[in-house]
Amino acid sequence: MSTAAELTVDADAVARNTRLFAERAHGHLMAVLKADAFGHGDLARVATDNGASWLGTTSLADAHDLRERAPGTPILSWLNPVDADWGGAVVAGIDVAVPTAEHLHAVSRAAAAAGGIARIHLHIDLGINRDGAARSDWAALCELAALHERTSGRVRVVGIMGHLSSADAPSSPENARERMLFDNAVRVARARGLRPVVRHLAASAATLTQPEALYDLSRVGAGLYGIDPSRTTSLHSALTLTAPIVSVKRVGAGAGVGYAHTWSTSRPTSLALLPVGYGDGLPRTASGRAWVQVRGRRRPVVGLFSMDQVVVDVGDDPVMAGETATVFGPGDHGEPTVREWADWSGTIDHAIVVGIGARVTRRTVGLAEVSA
Repeated sequence: MSTAAELTVDADAVARNTRLFAERAHGHLMAVLKADAFGHGDLARVATDNGASWLGTTSLADAHDLRERAPGTPILSWLNPVDADWGGAVVAGIDVAVPTAEHLHAVSRAAAAAGGIARIHLHIDLGINRDGAARSDWAALCELAALHERTSGRVRVVGIMGHLSSADAPSSPENARERMLFDNAVRVARARGLRPVVRHLAASAATLTQPEALYDLSRVGAGLYGIDPSRTTSLHSALTLTAPIVSVKRVGAGAGVGYAHTWSTSRPTSLALLPVGYGDGLPRTASGRAWVQVRGRRRPVVGLFSMDQVVVDVGDDPVMAGETATVFGPGDHGEPTVREWADWSGTIDHAIVVGIGARVTRRTVGLAEVSA
């Protein structure tokens, strides 16, 4: 009997979601594969074979990994410190986002040293107050970028990008306001002599709900893996987490379970032990709320989660050690879903899928086991 929990990635589900988003984006789709493809592993080939024309990630280290897997595909990296290896990006043909004048100067110097031309996407902050140039700095950044294009010739502004703060709430007035700000940012850039060919603003939720936000490219991450932040569209969940039942213990009424005995049995029952806990990514905040599936039936997880184990009340079912419990899956057979786990934990779906720990074994199935 295996004593490890197992995470199964369904490449067919990712492929179906990718095709759906490629259609919504009119063929102009960037597959965002940051954080190990949201915890799903190497899916670059699946994405590009099913409609993604670009790949995207945050760090340059991840971008270089993607370049090895997708030699001819445009790749963008958009979250890097000023002293990042910009020259390496130029040599590898990786596009980079530029949010400040300091970044721009550093990229231009590195491109000159590398003897190449940096392809850059000027990044504007539309109000989320994270990465991106402040609107008060935008005109100056555009003027400086145009100057670098004309003089050193070591940078080329190929894109302008932003990020919506409220796309998961399609009716929010912030969406229209930030689209207007983005349109104005593009006008400012063009007025300074820049000629960007790729404007991109929409991520998963906006690609599904705001056709006005599509522009020239859509950056889709969560949606590829079956997560719709707007909760408007039925996507295909790609993950199933299972765990073996290590032991089954028969107890009487009034038996406390777990640390502090936050839960006690109200009747004689059987308690099944699963070797998975918050050390493997199950949020402890789901204690007292979560369910798993055993023998086709949902059963409650009882007591506080431990780092390495949780306890499931299986009642009077004749469950035995060595059987398998489904922690979450697509929901097609009544098993709990990632979304339910997010709700039980007071978080978002994204946090559940990227939080599964390294102790959990992983396997990918589908698309003929990813083309063998």
